[in-house]
Amino acid sequence: MKKSLKLGLLLLMSLVLAACSQTGSSSDNHEVSIMLDWYPNAVHSYLYVAEEKGYFEEEGVNVSIQFPTNPTDPLNLVAADRITLGLYYQPDVIMARANENVPVKAIASIVRSPLNHIVLLEDSPIQSPKDLEGLKLGYPGIPLNEALMHTMISHDGGDPDAVDMIDVGFELGSSMVTNNVDAVIGAYINHEVPVLRHEGYETRYFNPTDFGVPAYNEIVLVTSENTWEEEREGIEAFWRAARKGFEFMQQNPDEALSILLSNQDQTNFPLIEEVEKESMSILLPKMTGEGEAFGSQQISSWEEVRDWMYEAGLITTSPEAEEFFININ
Repeated sequence: MKKSLKLGLLLLMSLVLAACSQTGSSSDNHEVSIMLDWYPNAVHSYLYVAEEKGYFEEEGVNVSIQFPTNPTDPLNLVAADRITLGLYYQPDVIMARANENVPVKAIASIVRSPLNHIVLLEDSPIQSPKDLEGLKLGYPGIPLNEALMHTMISHDGGDPDAVDMIDVGFELGSSMVTNNVDAVIGAYINHEVPVLRHEGYETRYFNPTDFGVPAYNEIVLVTSENTWEEEREGIEAFWRAARKGFEFMQQNPDEALSILLSNQDQTNFPLIEEVEKESMSILLPKMTGEGEAFGSQQISSWEEVRDWMYEAGLITTSPEAEEFFININ
C-alpha cells in the first residue's frame, strides 16, 4: 500500500514538473506580427524560408505574416501598435517622422538602394533623363516620383518643368507599351521590368543614383518606439531567424524561390516563376552592400536622404538622423 502510494506521488510530481516545463517553454515564445509592403514576392523569400526551415521556431518566435489592405497599412498599423513590424520605404519613414512626428523607427535595411527607376522601351530614342524634355512621363501620382524626376533631369542638365508628368496610376507598363507615355517613373526594376520582358517587351532604365539622387533604402523594417521598448527581446529573436533565412536565400536562391512560390497569394497576386527568379537575381546584390551585413544601417545614409528630401520640399523639418532609425544588428 505504501509502495503504491509512493509510486502515485512520484507519478503526480512528474506530471506537475512536466506541466511546469511546458508552461515555461510556452511563456518563452514571442508573438511577432509582420505586415509585408505588398503581397508575397521575391523580396520576401527570406521570411518564408525562416518559417519553412524552422528558424523562427528555433528562436522561440511565433510569427504571423500579414498583407496590407491599403499601401499605408504597414506604417500606420505599426505606429498604432497594432502590429509588431512592418516593411516600408525609407523616404516615407522620413516624411512620417519629419512632417507628422509619427513614432516609428527603422530597425533594419532590407533593400539598400532604389528599385524605382525611370523605365523606357529598349527602342526608345531617349538616351538620358534630359531627353524627356517635351515628352510625357507616366507616374503613379506620388510626390516622391516628382522629386526623383526633378533631381534626375536637373542633374542631367535638362529642364524638369519641360516634362509633361502624366498620372497613370499603377498602369505603368501598359501606358508605356500603348504609347500613351514615352517613359515611366515609379516602375520597379525587380517587378515591372521582368513582367514586361515576360510579355515580350525589352526595356532600358535610368538609376536615380546615377543622376543626383542619394542611394536611399527602398525597403526598411519598421516598428514603433513603444513596441521596441516593450517587445525588444522578441524582435531581436525574430531578426536572428530572419537573418538565417536571408543567408539561406543567398546560398540557395532556387530553393528559396520554390518556398516563396508555395506561399504565394494565388487569388490576389499570383506569381510568375520566371519573373520572380529574375527579380531575386536583381534583389540579392541590393540587399547587402560591400562589406555590409544584411539589415545594417548607416547614419550617413539617413542624413544624406534627409537632406535631399528637405531640399526637394518633401519634408518641412530636418530632424536628427537618430530619430529615424535604430540599428538592430
